[in-house]
Amino acid sequence: MNRPHARNSLGKVFVNELFSALEQLRFDEQVRVVVFKSQVKGVFCAGADLKERAKMDDAEVAEFVRRLRNLMDEIAALPVPTIAAIDGYALGGGLELALACDLRVAASSAKMGLIETTRGLLPGAGGTQRLPRCVGVGLAKELIFTGRQIDGEQAASMGLVNHSVPQNSEGDAAYQRALTLAKEILPQAPFAVKMGKLAINKGMEVDIASGMAIEGMCYAQNIPTRDRQEGMAAFREKRPPRFTGK
Repeated sequence: MNRPHARNSLGKVFVNELFSALEQLRFDEQVRVVVFKSQVKGVFCAGADLKERAKMDDAEVAEFVRRLRNLMDEIAALPVPTIAAIDGYALGGGLELALACDLRVAASSAKMGLIETTRGLLPGAGGTQRLPRCVGVGLAKELIFTGRQIDGEQAASMGLVNHSVPQNSEGDAAYQRALTLAKEILPQAPFAVKMGKLAINKGMEVDIASGMAIEGMCYAQNIPTRDRQEGMAAFREKRPPRFTGK
């Protein structure tokens, strides 16, 4: 993300560009992991572009927030693992974008928060749903009701981010850690990883018995793959597997 004059805030043009990028990523079979990062030092995403929103009427605001919500849903629905590299401020819609990712890595100095209530708003792009699923209902309510900002270490302690790392002189410590995490995922069987993501995402929305059925359906899709056969052959032959995603 690189909108320095507006601290990567989510305006109409920027949101359209993100939709276009997601459309390309969704159908690119060479993509195995997606990392969301900022090119703007000290900022991941400052949230919605409130200067732009101030010029909208009520109907336009409702439509734009609906589109923002759809954007986060599109990020969450990407078939491959997604990682948010939070090297600076992730506020409001910026944190909602990170919450739509599968994994989050933050610099210890990064600041995060669903601050909408401090602006007379409430989270409208998935924050009220994804934050409690991430940190639990009680903590989510506390963070949303107060509009509190927390740092990377606090976020890691409550499970909001997977890893918190000390910031480096380049200001990209979270990105570097996210790359390391992505490189751990890359050698694994791509289709199996996709099915694992699908089983978790869908299973978390239902009771455990239904979730087990979803897992079974995902597992069944993986059985006829060449990668499963390759994994078994590599195990027998005591060599690293060579997965192709087929």
